[in-house]
Amino acid sequence: MTHAELVFVPIPAIGHLISMVEMAKLLVDRDPRLSVTVLIMKLPFDADVDSYTNSLATSVAAARIRFVHLPCENIGTEILGSFLTDFIESNKPHVKRAVAELVDSASSTQQLAGFVLDMVCTTMIDLADELGVPSYVFFTSSAAFLGMMLHLQLLQDEHHVNITEFKDSASELDFPSFTNLLPAKVLPSVVLTKESVRPFLEHAKRMRATKGIIVNTFDELEPHAMRSLAGLGAPAVYPVGPILSLNGETKEKDIDGHRGDDIMEWLDKQPPSSVVFLCFGSRGWFGEDQVKQMACALERSGHRFLWSLRRPPLSKGQVEIPSDYADPAEVLPEGFLHRTASVGKVIGWAPQAAVLAHRAIGGFVSHCGWNSTLESLWFGVRVATWPLRAEQQFNAFELVVELGLATEIKMDYRRDFRMESGILTADEIEGGIRKLMEEAGSDSWKKVKEVSEKSRKALTEGGSSYLSLGRLIDDILNNMPLI
Repeated sequence: MTHAELVFVPIPAIGHLISMVEMAKLLVDRDPRLSVTVLIMKLPFDADVDSYTNSLATSVAAARIRFVHLPCENIGTEILGSFLTDFIESNKPHVKRAVAELVDSASSTQQLAGFVLDMVCTTMIDLADELGVPSYVFFTSSAAFLGMMLHLQLLQDEHHVNITEFKDSASELDFPSFTNLLPAKVLPSVVLTKESVRPFLEHAKRMRATKGIIVNTFDELEPHAMRSLAGLGAPAVYPVGPILSLNGETKEKDIDGHRGDDIMEWLDKQPPSSVVFLCFGSRGWFGEDQVKQMACALERSGHRFLWSLRRPPLSKGQVEIPSDYADPAEVLPEGFLHRTASVGKVIGWAPQAAVLAHRAIGGFVSHCGWNSTLESLWFGVRVATWPLRAEQQFNAFELVVELGLATEIKMDYRRDFRMESGILTADEIEGGIRKLMEEAGSDSWKKVKEVSEKSRKALTEGGSSYLSLGRLIDDILNNMPLI
């Protein structure tokens, strides 16, 4: 029996990396003919990636997945400009060398079946073409966001629209992937910035030339967006989600060694659906003035809360990761921790999936990263939107307006590409928290519970994502080059 070897190339952002590894697990668990080599590009400032892959090295080795760590490239860490593009280009020789070694060491029954590339690693398609093997893209965002990329690329290249002119525009745009008009103010910063828009939309152009796009979504969540993709010139699209790293849904120790025991013990003492959970992703942080407004809102709301509060990166304007406060009292209003001790808990890092799975959680104030969105839906926890960066404003609009699955604190808040919104007031935040926590039984709340059930059914045998994964595997094997 011929074994098909796939090369996965994720970017080393923890959200992207975890999703792609979980995708690799799905493939090898489903079909014994498949194996995966994951090439890990190294950033000089993110220890979480090393911790994560080291923790997996033994646990998934038997599952026909292996990890190859590429040499670390010491390039600048400026957020603006061409950091990501330069980083990926600098790794192309390392990827080429690693794949050559993989091919040379392959047994007579192993064959390179293709590349599975992160959505922003599409320049690596050139390497697959050199080897005469197909490329697939793993798309870590929504089907609607894929539709947005494809549509904007057509507007830019075929209709000569200057996309950056939508910056600060009050206009509403007609996008094929949405039934509602999209306010320009929720477009991602990357397409509103002159230096980044063209390189970013080049990814959409290259995706059209691949054998297929694997999307972390499911048909029942985004039926209109999924139907729209064929009309936008997409190749084969495989919705195989929700792809989540749940670790048994009760994980108490994270990849960096943090323990969540005390967090879970505190939640165990709270009434069902009584706690609002505030967490803003691996790169989410706020300045001291905003933190004080958030604290005031929580205290005035009267609701129980669990707040993941992170310290800003030390170097402003750099691609760095926030850390935990040694003492969060240094940025909180005087006496806040004492006054709220009976109803709230301020923490640093949070075991997000385990928290969302807990019966005490009644609502989630979220940055609306796509992984966090899928986790909240999986566990049936309603979201109040507070986006920060990347495509999170777009996701917030989709959740609140298009899908009716969330409530809004703010949809167009951003701190990205040196675009920064003003401070949200305690009144705005308190209003959003009250609406989130005091609407149990509303149509939106019921809809979240229904989508939660559908997300789980999609992955079971005969479910929409289960069948889509089967089609993907068939196509991977059928598209293998003839020897």
